[in-house]
Amino acid sequence: MRRVKILEAAAAEASAAAAWYERERSGLGAEFAAAVEAALDLLEDEGTPLSPMPAEAGARGAMRLMLRRFPYDVVVIERGDECIVVAIAHQARKPGYWRGRDRL
Repeated sequence: MRRVKILEAAAAEASAAAAWYERERSGLGAEFAAAVEAALDLLEDEGTPLSPMPAEAGARGAMRLMLRRFPYDVVVIERGDECIVVAIAHQARKPGYWRGRDRL
């Protein structure tokens, strides 16, 4: 089992997105939060396939796990047996804004 560490900035992004979804429709924020939790649980399994991020981010080792139902990626950097979540990033907004976080 892989250890998953979540950066504060990534946790804040997840909370902000859940709050936005909740404002859009009651209960949708909780569904988003559940999708993030399910993704984090999957990350603990070393057999979970991760997709490389495109371009420079992928070349530096950033990987992603796409959320089901929501247009968000869980962006991670693997360091040994640890998986570090650097962002919960919308797939169409501000690509790569989190790049400074991957220099751990």
